[in-house]
Amino acid sequence: MQFFVPVRKSRRSRMKAVKKFMKVMVSSQLPPEGMKILSASGVCDLCQWDSDVSRAELLKAVQGSHGLLCLLTDKIDAEVLDAAGPNLKVISTFSVGYDHLALDEIKKRGIRVGYTPDVLTDATAELTVALLLATARRLPEAMEEVKNGGWRSGTTLWMCGYGLSGSTVGVIGLGRIGMAIARRLMPFGVKRLLYFGRTAKADAAELNGEFVPLDTLLTESDFIVVACSLTPETQGMCDKAFFSKMKNTAVFINTSRGAVVNQEDLYEALTSGEIAAAGLDVTTPEPLPTNHPLLTLKNCVVLPHIGSATYSTRGVMASLAAQNLLGGLQGTQMPSELIF
Repeated sequence: MQFFVPVRKSRRSRMKAVKKFMKVMVSSQLPPEGMKILSASGVCDLCQWDSDVSRAELLKAVQGSHGLLCLLTDKIDAEVLDAAGPNLKVISTFSVGYDHLALDEIKKRGIRVGYTPDVLTDATAELTVALLLATARRLPEAMEEVKNGGWRSGTTLWMCGYGLSGSTVGVIGLGRIGMAIARRLMPFGVKRLLYFGRTAKADAAELNGEFVPLDTLLTESDFIVVACSLTPETQGMCDKAFFSKMKNTAVFINTSRGAVVNQEDLYEALTSGEIAAAGLDVTTPEPLPTNHPLLTLKNCVVLPHIGSATYSTRGVMASLAAQNLLGGLQGTQMPSELIF
């Protein structure tokens, strides 16, 4: 793990840079679309980490920074803000979520925050559908059987899973991403769409979506997809009581935030047969330790938080994060500023 800082060509240019350039800490590799914007801006003295940055490294590297471009996995709290010092003007997070940011501390210091909403909706919805199908139809398990010689013939129920046709799908959090997921699932022949959230959604009418209490969604759904934001109300929402109300043939999918799920209770529900299977793109912590009990289960598919991981989406996110950062540095409008 190393920093790289662009090399300036002459003593004269170095002297000018002292007056003109503002230190920007980028906590991980940024797609080239974002780096081009920052490099061409003429205002940034870029320090970019070439891989995941440790906590100790972040605290050291952020010192004296005017801007910080971070990831969802970087916990930006009072300790980091203190280490950065009074120069820090803007934090641009390469994510739609911002629960890793200590917003109260950030607000007290008058620091602006940019984030990347909307641009990852389609990619996350596609990944959610893929994860649901892989989990319900046991694709990872089937692939392992092919590789280890377990492929059977003449066994009528071998590798059977659950299909979407004629099913009831329940979506928790029918916002932008939740609605995009629902639109992609309905053509599979889903019979009913149930959803739960703070309020009824007008857009749900196009899919004949039914706004129902959470208990109704849990007891009647064959597939449950969690797509809500992480809030004090949703943290730990998917717990023992939650899973106990689901059908024992139901499939649980979470692509929102790991902390929405009590993972110990999920493990118990999966091993006891209380629910059929689970697919997770988000966990607590991330990365999930390789010895975690959930990773021992055939009926639990865990992905490494790749919801937005398409080349085009990450490129757009990088551009938006860079533009947000520059707006904060220069005191101009940010394309996606978080108002809090």
